[in-house]
Amino acid sequence: MSTTNTMSKKFSPPGQRAFDARFEAQKIAFGPVVFQCVRHAWKRGMLQAIADAGAAGVSVEELAATGRWTPYALKLVLETCLSAGVVYLEEGRYVLDKAGFVVLTDPITQVNIDFNHDVCYQALFALDASLDAGQPLGLKVFGDWPTVYEGLAQLPEPARSSWFAFDHYYSDTSFPDILPDVFATSPRRVMDIGANTGKFTLAALGANERVTLHLVDLPGQLAVADEKLRAAGLRERATLHPTNLLDDGAALPGDMDLIWMSQFLSCFSEAAIASIFRRVAEALGPRGQVLVLDTFWDRQRYDIAAYCLINTSPYFTAIASGNSKVYESADYVRLAEAAGLRLVTTRDGIGYCHSLLRFEKA
Repeated sequence: MSTTNTMSKKFSPPGQRAFDARFEAQKIAFGPVVFQCVRHAWKRGMLQAIADAGAAGVSVEELAATGRWTPYALKLVLETCLSAGVVYLEEGRYVLDKAGFVVLTDPITQVNIDFNHDVCYQALFALDASLDAGQPLGLKVFGDWPTVYEGLAQLPEPARSSWFAFDHYYSDTSFPDILPDVFATSPRRVMDIGANTGKFTLAALGANERVTLHLVDLPGQLAVADEKLRAAGLRERATLHPTNLLDDGAALPGDMDLIWMSQFLSCFSEAAIASIFRRVAEALGPRGQVLVLDTFWDRQRYDIAAYCLINTSPYFTAIASGNSKVYESADYVRLAEAAGLRLVTTRDGIGYCHSLLRFEKA
């Protein structure tokens, strides 16, 4: 899979007619309305009831007769679903369309819907102010923290569960695939920066009995990782390093054979990433290497993946940090090279949408 030429990237079909373009623009204008109605139809069981009726479909009157919904609610919500291609109407009876089937059955679609509703929806109202200030001002809907990462342990439900489901669903699918890359150079001292709840650390310790892990993250996340490591009986091979990586003076433990960062650097601004790469380079042992696993929108084979990744970036602005995003791969390479690192290899097509960048000292 080669890097997409972002200079000529175009999501709309070639030769799009002006009338079609106007229709697409109205979909944007009413996007929030459609999102809420489709989500309601899914969560409240309307789509499942239509699916259960099969190809014969079901009328509003028959659905209302179950007592689960009023005729008013059914008409309002299902008409919006009709306009979005989630259901279709045939002789007065609603039938599930292909997009509705995806909403009902596709886990990643459901994770994305929950994340955008529970975590992003209210907070994105502050996107203008967040962009102007360079601060995640939408985060105030949940609590008073400088970034979401300090508040993860205290996020209210369902936002907390939806945040972790989104984060883990994208990252966990890649872990089995990358462990051979992790141990390709037979590292003994591995540092997991942005260790979060310790999922990668647990996978690495379980895959190799000789390796030791050094976990770097904020205290709240490391407290959860500590519990999980103890429960798995692996705590003795792990050392915790509570660290705020936004502190440019916070040094990292040294003499590392391998430094691992997964879906981590996208949490920071370019200036912060440059600082982290500098300290990472200083923490490497003589033949140490750095592995960066992340979701780069420019390295996706399919537009659907690039679309999802690009539109995750406003979350970072309004909620996560105020100044980070889903980056292009060239941004990481440029910042790593400025810190004295050299790109060795790139591997794409990992999990759903990940790429693995391997660096060493230049």
